[in-house]
Amino acid sequence: MREVFQQELREVQDRLVQIAERVESTIQKAVTAFGSSDVALAEQVIDGSAEVDELASGLDELTIDILARQQPVASDLRLTVSALRISSSLERMSDLAEHIAQLARYRYPESAIPQGLRKTFSKMGDIDIKMASKLVALLREQDPQLIEEIRDLDDALDELHVKVFEKVLSEKINADTTGVVDATLASRYHERFGDHAVHITKQINYLLSGDVQ
Repeated sequence: MREVFQQELREVQDRLVQIAERVESTIQKAVTAFGSSDVALAEQVIDGSAEVDELASGLDELTIDILARQQPVASDLRLTVSALRISSSLERMSDLAEHIAQLARYRYPESAIPQGLRKTFSKMGDIDIKMASKLVALLREQDPQLIEEIRDLDDALDELHVKVFEKVLSEKINADTTGVVDATLASRYHERFGDHAVHITKQINYLLSGDVQ
């Protein structure tokens, strides 16, 4: 029975990695669609959003079943509890990527990015992609060094988020009301994507040490 239990726990970890890989692919496509006004790619992101939801739902069901049947303790309990929280954050990150893709679709054939903010959003997109990639590695390897690297990336993302608002409020960008709203929303989506990545690092830290930091 113990071997079966450990196999189930490994499956939980494997499924988390699988979902994180889907999120990485999704944010890559969303960032590209947003930056290049690629409506076909945006549609791919939107149409595929249900896949992550289904994977997360399946993982939650497995985890709850393990909790009910096995009543784990100590590190095994931390893994199952963390898995539920991480699954929720990954699902939300996928939703945020979808929101970015939706902006690209709504503004097509025009760009959703106002002049004066293209470089900023390009940097934000690059950071989100790097964070998603490091999350995959973190969930697979549980390397504490990756926790710090993800948090450093989030700090950089927060700084860019502030710059977007500074430019919008100072009227230094050439955009109509819709463009300003798009820029504000897109920046918020990127920033929240990073916040959820940091939340996952806290869960991994809890898993490794028993402390949430």
